[in-house]
Amino acid sequence: MRRPDWAPATIDTDRPSAARMYDYFLGGSHNFAVDREAAQAMIAAVPETPLIAQANRAFLRRAVRFLVEAGVRQFLDIGSGIPTVGNVHEIAQGMAPESTVAYVDIDPGVVGHSREILAGNERAVAIQADIRDPDRILDHPDVLKLIDFGQPVALMIVAVMHYIRDDDQPPEIVARLRSALVPGSYLVLSQVCGDGRTETEWDEASAVYQRTDLPLSIRGRDAIIRLFDGFTLVEPGVVWVPEWRPDTPHTVDDAERSIYIGGVGRLS
Repeated sequence: MRRPDWAPATIDTDRPSAARMYDYFLGGSHNFAVDREAAQAMIAAVPETPLIAQANRAFLRRAVRFLVEAGVRQFLDIGSGIPTVGNVHEIAQGMAPESTVAYVDIDPGVVGHSREILAGNERAVAIQADIRDPDRILDHPDVLKLIDFGQPVALMIVAVMHYIRDDDQPPEIVARLRSALVPGSYLVLSQVCGDGRTETEWDEASAVYQRTDLPLSIRGRDAIIRLFDGFTLVEPGVVWVPEWRPDTPHTVDDAERSIYIGGVGRLS
C-alpha cells in the first residue's frame, strides 16, 4: 500500500496501532488495513466497541466544556491519539479561542498526522513522548511554549492508562505530573475498567491487543480511583463515562457496558 504523506518512514504499517484502531472506532479515516482488521477482531469479541469509543470521546468533550466554563485555558493532553472527530483543541478553542493545547503521544505516526492537522494553529502543538517519562513531557520546549505551569492546567489522560503496565507504576506517573501543577488545575482521566464484562470477553479483547503496539492492562475501579489521589473529585465522581454529566438528564441504561470509567478532579 502507498504510505500517506503524514506517516513517517519509521512507523510499521504491518502492525496494528491502538491509536489508529481507536480512530477507526470513532469513524475516522486515519488508519491502515491492518488496523481495520484488528479493529474488526475487537468488534467480533465486543460488538459494541465503536459505541464504547464514541461514549469515551463524548466524555472527553463534556469534560473539556466543563473546564473551559471553569476558566481553564491550558490543556496538556497525554496519549492524545489522532486529534480528529471532536478533540480537545476543537472544543476548547471553539469556546475560548485563546486556549492552548499540547498533544502528546508515543506513536510517531499519530504525531506526524497530528502536526499536519494542526498546521497553522499557533495555539496547538503535538510532540512525541511517552507518559512513562513524565519529565520529558514537562520539560519539552514545545510544551513550554504553550503551557505555563505557573497557571492552572487541565491534564488530560483519557483512554491511556490501560496501556501502562502495573510494573510501570501508574500512580507514580500521575503523581509526578500532578506535582508540576498549581492549585486550580484539573485532571481528566478515563480508563478501561475490568468490572461489567465477562472474563471471556476480556480474554478475547486482550488477545486482540496483544497483536498491537500497546497491549491492555485491565484494572478494577478502586485502582483507577487511586490515580486521582491528591485531587478533589468533581461531582459525580469516578463513574462509567456515560454517567459523567450527560448532556440530557436521563438514566443511562447499561452504563457499565461502556467499559470506560472516568472522572474529573481539581487540585486545591
